[in-house]
Amino acid sequence: MMNLRQIVERYRGVAARFGEAVALETFGLSPEETSSTFTALDEDYHISRFVTFSSAEGRQYSIGGNAATHVRIEEGIQSLL
Repeated sequence: MMNLRQIVERYRGVAARFGEAVALETFGLSPEETSSTFTALDEDYHISRFVTFSSAEGRQYSIGGNAATHVRIEEGIQSLL
C-alpha cells in the first residue's frame, strides 16, 4: 500500500495543479489496492479534509462504500507530509 507522501507525489505527477480532479486509475494500483488505499485516506479525519472523491467517466472504484472515479487533493495536504 502506498503511503501519503507517495500518493501526493503521484498526484502531483499527473495533476497540473493541486485541486484538479484526476482519475484514480492513474495511480497504477490494482482495483483492490486503489479501494483500500483511498478508503484509508477517506476514513482519516486529518487527511480526508484535503481529499475529495467524485464520479465521472472512467473506471469506478468503491471508496468507503461509495463509487468514485476521480480524486482531488488540496494543497493543504502538504502540511501533513
